[in-house]
Amino acid sequence: QVQVADSGGGSVQAGGSLRLSCAATIDTPSGKATMGWLRQAPGKKREGVSSIKWGSTSTFYSDSVKGRFAISRDDAKNTLYLQMNNLKPGDTAIYYCAASVAWRTSTLMAQDYNYWGQGTQVTVSS
Repeated sequence: QVQVADSGGGSVQAGGSLRLSCAATIDTPSGKATMGWLRQAPGKKREGVSSIKWGSTSTFYSDSVKGRFAISRDDAKNTLYLQMNNLKPGDTAIYYCAASVAWRTSTLMAQDYNYWGQGTQVTVSS
Protein backbone atom coordinates (compact mmCIF):
# COMPACT_ATOMS: atom_id res chain seq x y z
CA GLN A 1 0.00 0.00 0.00
CA VAL A 2 1.19 3.49 -0.83
CA GLN A 3 -0.07 6.72 0.66
CA VAL A 4 0.88 10.19 -0.46
CA ALA A 5 -0.21 13.54 0.95
CA ASP A 6 0.68 16.76 -0.81
CA SER A 7 0.75 20.27 0.59
CA GLY A 8 2.27 23.71 0.16
CA GLY A 9 0.15 25.36 -2.51
CA GLY A 10 -0.96 28.95 -2.35
CA SER A 11 -1.36 32.20 -4.24
CA VAL A 12 1.56 34.21 -5.56
CA GLN A 13 2.23 36.89 -8.11
CA ALA A 14 4.00 36.14 -11.36
CA GLY A 15 7.71 35.75 -10.77
CA GLY A 16 7.22 34.42 -7.27
CA SER A 17 8.13 31.05 -5.78
CA LEU A 18 6.44 28.23 -3.93
CA ARG A 19 7.59 24.89 -2.61
CA LEU A 20 5.29 21.90 -2.59
CA SER A 21 5.82 18.94 -0.28
CA CYS A 22 4.59 15.39 -0.38
CA ALA A 23 4.76 12.95 2.51
CA ALA A 24 4.89 9.39 1.22
CA THR A 25 4.41 6.02 2.86
CA ILE A 26 5.53 3.17 0.61
CA ASP A 27 4.56 -0.21 1.98
CA THR A 28 5.08 -2.49 -1.02
CA PRO A 29 7.23 -5.60 -1.50
CA SER A 30 9.99 -3.50 -3.06
CA GLY A 31 9.55 -0.55 -0.73
CA LYS A 32 10.36 1.68 -3.70
CA ALA A 33 8.43 3.99 -5.98
CA THR A 34 8.96 6.50 -8.71
CA MET A 35 7.51 9.81 -7.56
CA GLY A 36 6.10 12.60 -9.64
CA TRP A 37 4.27 15.88 -9.67
CA LEU A 38 1.40 16.39 -12.07
CA ARG A 39 -1.04 19.23 -12.47
CA GLN A 40 -4.46 19.92 -13.83
CA ALA A 41 -5.74 23.33 -14.87
CA PRO A 42 -9.45 24.04 -15.31
CA GLY A 43 -10.73 22.54 -18.53
CA LYS A 44 -7.45 20.80 -19.29
CA LYS A 45 -6.13 17.27 -19.01
CA ARG A 46 -3.86 16.29 -16.16
CA GLU A 47 -0.24 16.70 -17.26
CA GLY A 48 3.06 15.56 -15.90
CA VAL A 49 5.35 18.25 -14.52
CA SER A 50 8.29 16.37 -13.09
CA SER A 51 9.37 12.95 -11.86
CA ILE A 52 12.26 11.28 -10.06
CA LYS A 53 13.15 7.62 -9.79
CA TRP A 54 13.73 5.82 -6.54
CA GLY A 55 17.31 5.95 -5.31
CA SER A 56 18.34 8.12 -8.23
CA THR A 57 19.23 11.71 -8.85
CA SER A 58 17.81 11.46 -12.35
CA THR A 59 15.05 13.99 -12.76
CA PHE A 60 12.65 14.69 -15.59
CA TYR A 61 10.67 17.80 -16.44
CA SER A 62 8.08 18.90 -18.91
CA ASP A 63 9.30 21.52 -21.36
CA SER A 64 6.94 24.08 -19.86
CA VAL A 65 8.67 24.05 -16.46
CA LYS A 66 12.23 23.09 -17.32
CA GLY A 67 14.68 25.55 -15.83
CA ARG A 68 12.12 26.95 -13.39
CA PHE A 69 11.04 23.96 -11.29
CA ALA A 70 13.20 21.54 -9.34
CA ILE A 71 12.10 18.18 -7.96
CA SER A 72 13.91 16.50 -5.09
CA ARG A 73 13.30 13.75 -2.59
CA ASP A 74 14.53 12.99 0.89
CA ASP A 75 14.22 9.23 1.22
CA ALA A 76 15.19 9.33 4.88
CA LYS A 77 12.14 11.50 5.53
CA ASN A 78 10.00 9.86 2.84
CA THR A 79 9.29 13.30 1.47
CA LEU A 80 9.13 14.66 -2.07
CA TYR A 81 9.49 18.34 -2.93
CA LEU A 82 8.83 20.59 -5.89
CA GLN A 83 10.53 23.97 -5.80
CA MET A 84 8.77 26.28 -8.22
CA ASN A 85 10.49 29.51 -9.20
CA ASN A 86 9.61 32.27 -11.62
CA LEU A 87 5.99 31.20 -11.57
CA LYS A 88 3.75 32.24 -14.43
CA PRO A 89 -0.04 32.59 -14.64
CA GLY A 90 0.00 29.53 -16.91
CA ASP A 91 1.26 27.48 -13.95
CA THR A 92 -2.07 27.96 -12.20
CA ALA A 93 -3.49 24.49 -11.52
CA ILE A 94 -4.14 21.88 -8.91
CA TYR A 95 -0.86 20.07 -8.31
CA TYR A 96 -0.82 16.40 -7.40
CA CYS A 97 1.89 14.27 -5.90
CA ALA A 98 1.79 10.74 -7.27
CA ALA A 99 3.62 7.45 -6.90
CA SER A 100 4.30 4.67 -9.38
CA VAL A 101 5.27 1.20 -8.19
CA ALA A 102 7.23 0.76 -11.44
CA TRP A 103 10.19 2.24 -9.64
CA ARG A 104 12.79 1.37 -12.28
CA THR A 105 11.36 3.85 -14.75
CA SER A 106 10.45 7.49 -14.68
CA THR A 107 7.37 8.87 -16.34
CA LEU A 108 5.38 12.04 -16.85
CA MET A 109 2.30 10.14 -17.99
CA ALA A 110 -0.61 10.38 -15.57
CA GLN A 111 -1.85 6.89 -16.43
CA ASP A 112 1.42 5.36 -15.20
CA TYR A 113 0.87 6.50 -11.62
CA ASN A 114 -0.94 4.25 -9.18
CA TYR A 115 -1.38 6.43 -6.11
CA TRP A 116 -2.33 10.07 -5.82
CA GLY A 117 -2.40 12.82 -3.24
CA GLN A 118 -5.49 14.94 -2.74
CA GLY A 119 -4.02 17.85 -4.69
CA THR A 120 -2.99 21.34 -3.68
CA GLN A 121 -4.02 24.53 -5.44
CA VAL A 122 -1.42 26.83 -6.94
CA THR A 123 -2.65 30.20 -8.22
CA VAL A 124 -0.36 32.65 -9.99
CA SER A 125 -1.65 36.13 -10.70
CA SER A 126 -0.23 38.54 -13.25
